[in-house]
Amino acid sequence: MRLQLSLPLIAVLALDVPTVAQSLPPAPEVAAALQKKYDGIRDFSADFTQTTEGGVLRRKPVTERGTVFVKKPGRMRWNYKSPEEKVFVSDGRQIQLYVPADKQVIVSPLPTDDRATSAVLFLMGRGNLTRDFNVSYGQGGTDSVYVLRLEPKVRQAEYDWLQLTVDRSSLQIKELTAGDQQGGRSIFRFTDFKENAGVADKTFAFTAPPGTEVVKSGQGR
Repeated sequence: MRLQLSLPLIAVLALDVPTVAQSLPPAPEVAAALQKKYDGIRDFSADFTQTTEGGVLRRKPVTERGTVFVKKPGRMRWNYKSPEEKVFVSDGRQIQLYVPADKQVIVSPLPTDDRATSAVLFLMGRGNLTRDFNVSYGQGGTDSVYVLRLEPKVRQAEYDWLQLTVDRSSLQIKELTAGDQQGGRSIFRFTDFKENAGVADKTFAFTAPPGTEVVKSGQGR
């Protein structure tokens, strides 16, 4: 299924850019500045809401809430708290999705290349904005936020485009949207960012409880 956890970029370099569209620097230049700042982030945590809507089935919006932790290279943990508890975690070698209600954990290998094969992997330090995407300005930019639309240069399985909304004064990501051509959207909104605070390595260790079914996905790919 597309748009599953096509997730959460982070704090970016502020640019003192006028609100008049004609005065904005070229979008790729802004993306390069965002990349430079992002490369300096070692770890972060944030609260998030994820709203999934639309798509081929025209689903009603579903909003989930939780906390995310990211530590480079390759580690992240999404603790979903409501409306259903679940854990999505990478320890740098493999990815595990655990849903307590299903008593099941799905285990898949972490891709070995450095390209942004999903928005989630980009958050872990994979990929490069200017190398992997065609960048333009999206709709909704104001004097307080930049909005960048990212079209992947190589077709992705999980999304057709991404859009970033970045706060100019706090230098933090406010919103990340992953969308597809059928109208599906996964919209992540972030609050309470904490950058380079020293997220502990043990945060990314996960062992499923006894009695949990283990399903291996993507092995041998």
